[in-house]
Amino acid sequence: MARLQEKYRNEVAPELAKELGRDNPHALPRLEKIVVSMGLGKSIGERKRLEEATGQLALITGQKAQITKSRKAVSGFRLREGMEVGARVTLRGKRMYEFLDRLIVLALPRVRDFRGVSFKAFDGRGNYSMGLNEQLVFPEIDPDKVTFVQGMNITMVTTARSNDEGLLLLKKMGVPFRKADAN
Repeated sequence: MARLQEKYRNEVAPELAKELGRDNPHALPRLEKIVVSMGLGKSIGERKRLEEATGQLALITGQKAQITKSRKAVSGFRLREGMEVGARVTLRGKRMYEFLDRLIVLALPRVRDFRGVSFKAFDGRGNYSMGLNEQLVFPEIDPDKVTFVQGMNITMVTTARSNDEGLLLLKKMGVPFRKADAN
């Protein structure tokens, strides 16, 4: 069992039950899945760049990346329907918890000038999205073999009913939120 999964079962779930006043363990908020995606708009016509990004995404997540294709044609971006424009991985279960653990413990502290993640990035239903500017913050990626820096989006989908419940869940799981936003 993954370390964070064990932490959720033994520590986080009982604390959430007490704070939210719920007896049913199925009514407690929990992580459902984590989606890691890379938009590769610059790679139109560059197959090598797309392959490198999907390979790195597979290294980071431990799961083969799915190539996403455009749904519409947009002439301003020289984009035709069906062109390969991104890659994504949906993580569930043990891999999801292991990825979240590596993100919190290893990757986020390696981000330059990191002061915590913003707590304003919830979607209204308890799901949290964040972005990273480069894939090099993950220790699995060898900086000498990287030919281009690529950002990624990470979405944590929860069963929480509101942003407050999602924030409470992610705080208890160890996601380092900012103390107070400066805005």
